[in-house]
Amino acid sequence: MGVFSPAEPVQAHQRTSVRGPTFIRLLSRLTDVDTGRPNAALPDRLSQWLDWTHALALSAALDGKVEAIAAEVSHPVDDEAAECARVRQTLVQAITGARELVARGIVASTTPDFAPLRQRYTTLQRSMQSHTGHLRGRLRDILAASSDEMARLAEVDAVMELALSGREQSLMGNVPALLAHHFDRLRQAARPDDAGAWLDAFRKDMQAVLLAELDVRFQPVEALLAALRTR
Repeated sequence: MGVFSPAEPVQAHQRTSVRGPTFIRLLSRLTDVDTGRPNAALPDRLSQWLDWTHALALSAALDGKVEAIAAEVSHPVDDEAAECARVRQTLVQAITGARELVARGIVASTTPDFAPLRQRYTTLQRSMQSHTGHLRGRLRDILAASSDEMARLAEVDAVMELALSGREQSLMGNVPALLAHHFDRLRQAARPDDAGAWLDAFRKDMQAVLLAELDVRFQPVEALLAALRTR
């Protein structure tokens, strides 16, 4: 994923360099939101996000004895890795091939509208969530059939997904609104003779954010796949 050039039409005002995943850095760069450094350590933030039922379930998964479920069919790691790679590539193609995101300037007598772009973003978000959720569940099932230790890991991941999915959906759901502000800023700053270059620049930015979000959503899948390789 490329780094945006200073020569692009509009950049968010300069602020303190943001560290963290590419997804966060891109949003900070393209919007007026200053992510800054977190005020609380990760364990403290997790304690705020987990309610008591989730906390109890997590404690039980960590402390309790989980027996592996006997597997009837072997699942070679290479096959699972290939399936994850196939799904990821399908999602990448859906993002890069979305007709709303293909650079083509502005058709004469038309007024650019963010609504179709917002709809495309949310549609792709749902697709990413569905596909990665399926892969995550599939890998957990395989781990649960491997050993008691791997079964416990699968149970912990299941509890964490259930506990944090609402928070994740809420945060990810804010992204289209942030991009809408970026869209408006680029449009307002465009020159009369721009010929749609600002819109093509926005499409490129939106693709980059989607690909970065895909990376974030695949992190739990990659972690489970790594665990599968060590079983």
